[in-house]
Amino acid sequence: MKKKIHGFIEKIIENDIKKNNQMILRTRFPPEPNGYLHIGHVKSIYLNFTLAEYYNGLCNLRYDDTNPKKEKKKFVNAIKKDILWMGFNIKNITFTSEYFDILYTYAVELIKKKLAYVDQLTKKEIHDYRGTLKQKGINSPYRNQNVQKNLDLFSKMKNGFFSEGTVCLRAKINMSSSSIIMRDPVLYRVIESKHYHTQNKWFIYPTYDFAHCISDAIEGITHSLCTLEFQENKKLYEWILTNISVSNYPRQYEYARLKLEFTILSKRKLQILIEKKIISGWDDPRIPTISGLRNKGYTPESLRDFVQKTGFSKQDSLIPLHLLESSIRKDLNMKSIRRMAVIDPLLIIIENIDLLHCENITVPNHPNVPTMGSRKIIFSREIYINRDDFKEYADDNYTRLTYNNEVRLRYAYTIKVTRIEKNKKNEIIKLFCIYDKNTFKTQPKNKKISGVIHWISKKNVIPTKFYFYSPLFTIKNPDLEKNFLNYISKKSKIKKNGFIEKDLPNNISCIPYQFERIGYFIIKKEKNKLTTCHQTVSLK
Repeated sequence: MKKKIHGFIEKIIENDIKKNNQMILRTRFPPEPNGYLHIGHVKSIYLNFTLAEYYNGLCNLRYDDTNPKKEKKKFVNAIKKDILWMGFNIKNITFTSEYFDILYTYAVELIKKKLAYVDQLTKKEIHDYRGTLKQKGINSPYRNQNVQKNLDLFSKMKNGFFSEGTVCLRAKINMSSSSIIMRDPVLYRVIESKHYHTQNKWFIYPTYDFAHCISDAIEGITHSLCTLEFQENKKLYEWILTNISVSNYPRQYEYARLKLEFTILSKRKLQILIEKKIISGWDDPRIPTISGLRNKGYTPESLRDFVQKTGFSKQDSLIPLHLLESSIRKDLNMKSIRRMAVIDPLLIIIENIDLLHCENITVPNHPNVPTMGSRKIIFSREIYINRDDFKEYADDNYTRLTYNNEVRLRYAYTIKVTRIEKNKKNEIIKLFCIYDKNTFKTQPKNKKISGVIHWISKKNVIPTKFYFYSPLFTIKNPDLEKNFLNYISKKSKIKKNGFIEKDLPNNISCIPYQFERIGYFIIKKEKNKLTTCHQTVSLK
């Protein structure tokens, strides 16, 4: 039995199928190629593609490319790459720009029906004439031009007679409407820019609202699924489709968009962060683009799980960040091979071990997955531990290394401190310890152990830079702030030095790692052959 995960939308579709069992479900995912996809798009991708899959229908990937000033081929490629990486099968790719010819004929049809006119007001004048929620709009002086003049002017627009910003085609609806979007919205405008797909063929381009609903009709979309902010636009879509000669009439249903704590999902604002060099690009691990999350070590399975957990409803809400983090922890827990890593290392000299001593210890790559195999680590006189795993003075509740207690080295022996060496600044530079050779992986009844810490032999290390990521913003909902740049965290990316075990698989960049007691990481080889470790998520 199919698992119901699409909420009220699934009920709508099943009711429609009952009414018409011959219906073939057709959905679409319609991104604008003006930036990279983010986690909000994951919800739409998941919804449209899985619905089509469950009901043996078809989901189109349609690039709504009506603004050549912002759209680029690199974004087209990035969008396709992200969807494929998410694990969805793209059977049909379309472009709104492929419909420009037919969209133009529908615009002419509206002019001939006296339902559209060419306006020569400035952009500011159009805005001012439109009025407010409390004040009705004012008719443009060009509103009642005769049909032939409008046809002539629109033809001149098409042929490049007018410069950008001087004219536009507007729908003739109702300047007194309570819905501002219905106060003679713009349908076409002049844009003096080369289109990545149609090149220099067109001087005019349809607005998103005009092209979007007609493209759905052309493609035979049965269920046009969009987020709640397009609820008001539906009035315009219905007006357009009712007044042109289309044979298909897609039905629109809205659901709440995905909003995530401490993040911004506006492509315009993400572009500002890139331009101001606050982030390195669209794939920066600190932003919630699919590329950024992938670069951070997130998996397709974790993103799918996250969308399933958040669900589909009409209720707007700000999703807690910990829900996303719990999805990736859940996925990585069984996939990640274990290794030990030391950050901000502190050298330990084990005095009762010979200088040449080199003991091999076999340890599992995963404590609960035997098929992941095992590896050998080295136990020797000189080892490293995390600096914060030692305190010179601590109370009885401290469970790591100090003068007052004895701890176990993971997979090995217990040690205790005998003396400390400091530099002229009174900073600890190394510890001297002794180990108990009778405690290998065992706990003598008469010995009290405070805790277990991880470590790496000096003979078994690779110098590494660690990158730790935390939210880019200091407030939960930066999208609500006009001056959102005032809330950038200075600690969103922290670099630390340390060591990891030498014994790494050849394809290190393809494998997730759990560094014990630290978190989940991905390891990358940089151009200068330096190994860097990037934290995906902490252990809790």
